[in-house]
Amino acid sequence: MGQDIKVIVFKLGEEEYGIEVDKVQTIERILPITRVPKTFAFVKGVINLRGVVIPVIDLRGRFGLPEAEFTEQSRIIIVAAEELEVGFIVDSANDVIDLNTDIIDSPPEVVGGIKAKYLDGVARISEERLLIMLNLSEVLNRNEIIQLESLEG
Repeated sequence: MGQDIKVIVFKLGEEEYGIEVDKVQTIERILPITRVPKTFAFVKGVINLRGVVIPVIDLRGRFGLPEAEFTEQSRIIIVAAEELEVGFIVDSANDVIDLNTDIIDSPPEVVGGIKAKYLDGVARISEERLLIMLNLSEVLNRNEIIQLESLEG
């Protein structure tokens, strides 16, 4: 039997993605982002959230999807991974659902243009609705995080 997990659902374009709730600190509206030189293009810069400086990644850019303008719905999802807090910019984040791990299948090679290594799997919630589960440790690949950590100093 799989276990039930709570998942925050967010969107990039038409696709829905999930991150386990226990990895998510908060979800914020778009805050002023301070650019940081010499970083990957998908690293948008840093935000100051209640006195903590947090690097912010554009998930579209991270996945090689076309960038989009921020809208009223745009959100920054603050996640904690391996002692590091990072913000993900997403098109919207509007749902928390319960999922049973049994319905998560291993990801195909590419889903919605995103390489499988960034994904934990795909959950089929209903006939029409697929949820792409993120593999946070790959999205926040160590080597790239090391660069982010140097931003915080």
